[in-house]
Amino acid sequence: MTQPLRLGIAGLGTVGTGVIKIVRQKANLLAARTGRPIEISAVSARNRDKDRGVPISGYAWEDDPVALATRDDVDVFVELMGGSDGPAKAATEAAIAAGKDVVTANKAMLAVHGQALAEAAEKAGHVIRFEAAVAGGIPVVKALTEGLAGNEITRVMGVMNGTCNYILTRMEDAGLPYEKVFAEADALGYLEADPNLDVGGIDAGHKLSLLAAIAFGTQVDFDAVELEGIQKLSIDDIRTAASLGYRIKLLGVAQMTGRGLEQRMSPCLVPADSPIGQLQGGTNMVVLEGDSVGQIVMRGAGAGEGPTASAVMSDIIEIARGTRLTTFGQPAAGLEKARPARATAPAPYYLRMILNDRPGAMAKIATVLGEAGISIDRMRQTRHDSASAPVVIVTHKTSRDALDAALAAFGGTGVVLGEPVAIRIERV
Repeated sequence: MTQPLRLGIAGLGTVGTGVIKIVRQKANLLAARTGRPIEISAVSARNRDKDRGVPISGYAWEDDPVALATRDDVDVFVELMGGSDGPAKAATEAAIAAGKDVVTANKAMLAVHGQALAEAAEKAGHVIRFEAAVAGGIPVVKALTEGLAGNEITRVMGVMNGTCNYILTRMEDAGLPYEKVFAEADALGYLEADPNLDVGGIDAGHKLSLLAAIAFGTQVDFDAVELEGIQKLSIDDIRTAASLGYRIKLLGVAQMTGRGLEQRMSPCLVPADSPIGQLQGGTNMVVLEGDSVGQIVMRGAGAGEGPTASAVMSDIIEIARGTRLTTFGQPAAGLEKARPARATAPAPYYLRMILNDRPGAMAKIATVLGEAGISIDRMRQTRHDSASAPVVIVTHKTSRDALDAALAAFGGTGVVLGEPVAIRIERV
């Protein structure tokens, strides 16, 4: 009889529980598709006695995930604990040193330590697979490393944080302010323990850096991702964007330019009738563009027990079949760190600012924009009281450097109250 593939699962939260359910409920199907049984040998978590809705008494228990990772009856260490350092990193390193393959859903660990972990695993002849770390159930890692491997990727783009997309679409649909919807999302359990990981764009930035490494054959470099969250967006921005034919999304974009690798995760206006503009709720979408294939759009659940466990199992199945792929699609030892590049391609921008309501205020703003080489496409005054005038401007295409120069100069006009909001209008 073919030897079973034996799993050690560290982390029995939503995803870990989902993996156990699939292994238990679909044992015959998994064996038929891989040619060998897949079994769970041992598990580890913080609380042994917690009721998780699935029986775990038949598996060996380890309090220490490092001990689990080095057990003789474990072939694949499945890391589902999370966190860039601490037990997750220590156990993953121990698993590699002990001759195990690794499957993980930990985007933070790979975004920070992925290069070193990949080099260690590949030097030892083992694999690290992480389909579940990016966009939940969407098989985007497999698409880049396998299905589109014959393409030169020109751009990676997408909505990669379901919580942010939920907040933005809920604000528009219900006409609610950011603070109210943020509180709703928190009550529903949608936010990370540190909410800034979600609304600050950090979680999505981790994912973008991993996809960029695969797409452009470079070392993963999360520190080079330009990050801007959604905290400054108001219901007025949502409404005004809609009236202009746009929706606001936390959008990740990565592309290789002559100046280096551009990686940015920030709010953008996108056409409301585009695939990304129509994306609702907690759904994710990733757009891949290649020189031969053109544009590929992948849409699906970005989180949750079923979708994420499905992605974990896809990696386990590939290992059971004997598929051996390098971590980032090319040998890690040969990857070089890309030169970071800021977005230089001109784009139109949405600007919202509060002006002192006095004669000549708008003329001063127009002068500053003109001196920066920025022309105005559209301008709108939203609502008005005796002291201030909220103004929205849509520019023609301009560079971010020119826009930043104008934003800095606004402070010297004496007519701008508070900090203006500037949002790129993205071609999708």
